Amino acid sequence: MTNKEKALEMHKQWNGKLSVEAKCQVASAEDLAIAYTPGVAEPCRAIAKNPKEAYTYTIKSNTVAVVSDGSAVLGLGNIGALAAMPVMEGKAALFKEFGGVNAFPICLDTQDTEEIINLEDIAAPRCFEIEERLDKMLDIPVFHDDQHGTAIVVLAGIINALKVVGKQKEDCKVVVNGAGSAGIAIAKMLLSYGFKDLTLCDRQGILCSGDPSLNWMQEKMTQITNLSHKTGTLADAMKGADIFVGVSAPGIISQDMVRSMAKDSILFTMANPDPEILPHLAKEAGAKVVGTGRSDFPNQVNNVLVFPGIFKGALEGHSTHITSEMKLAAAHAIAGLVPAEELSDTNILPHAFDPQIADVVSAAVKEYID
Repeated sequence: MTNKEKALEMHKQWNGKLSVEAKCQVASAEDLAIAYTPGVAEPCRAIAKNPKEAYTYTIKSNTVAVVSDGSAVLGLGNIGALAAMPVMEGKAALFKEFGGVNAFPICLDTQDTEEIINLEDIAAPRCFEIEERLDKMLDIPVFHDDQHGTAIVVLAGIINALKVVGKQKEDCKVVVNGAGSAGIAIAKMLLSYGFKDLTLCDRQGILCSGDPSLNWMQEKMTQITNLSHKTGTLADAMKGADIFVGVSAPGIISQDMVRSMAKDSILFTMANPDPEILPHLAKEAGAKVVGTGRSDFPNQVNNVLVFPGIFKGALEGHSTHITSEMKLAAAHAIAGLVPAEELSDTNILPHAFDPQIADVVSAAVKEYID
């Protein structure tokens, strides 16, 4: 049986990856009177008097919603709300298993920005608008994992990869290919960390201001990327680059393109399920450090390293927002989990099953909650 066949069979057996279990016992009339009416009125009164008591008396203290409209699911594209549910269930299961956070999957059968409340696997550029509006409207943390989870783990990996190759961020030329939700968030994160020379590309090549094919967010990004106003293809952009980050399409990077990069180049090729270039081909062409989104290659860039811990910290700290400072702190915390003496070209990120990750990220995040 192949993994694809096994996955289908196991999902059939599970009939959903989640279930709801009661913490309270309801086995007698007294139990019922305490857990429900009339006893339940007491915590209701306490919360009505002081809304912050909801963190003490209810599931609010450790619960998030994982919401998608099914418009950008993994590498499957716009498959709709019902077909997105297995992924959202999986994300909710990872929240629980890796961070101890309760998560409820919600798939919305609409792709109208005005009707959407929260987000996961929502296509660009709507995801930017939705997130910005929700962050202003709500007093709870809003976090688009496709954007920020990916960006945080990429930065963590790059922090350690730079140590391996002995380069400084200020001296590096960076190319990010894929100007969608993840690529734009990665570009913003790397710039906020201190990279100065960053070029953003899409399928048409280097993003340049004034291009009528750009959406509003891509046009906005041209104001802070490609400051030398280069034009040309992805191959042109990669010449002399120290770092390449791909969240784009399989097989689009050739060995010649890698050879054109600076010595000891760093490549994060994260097209899913097949990367922009296979790691062994990139290494043969001169790359020093290569990461992908896959678990069967070294240096897996996996969002599970961050989202359980960042929400654990935000919930425990009663944060109303997830700030840029919290995201940077999470990246540094993840990078710091690989001891200096263990860093190598094939070991720049902690393993997803390292039991301390969520707590370390959570603690780092809480340092930046007022």
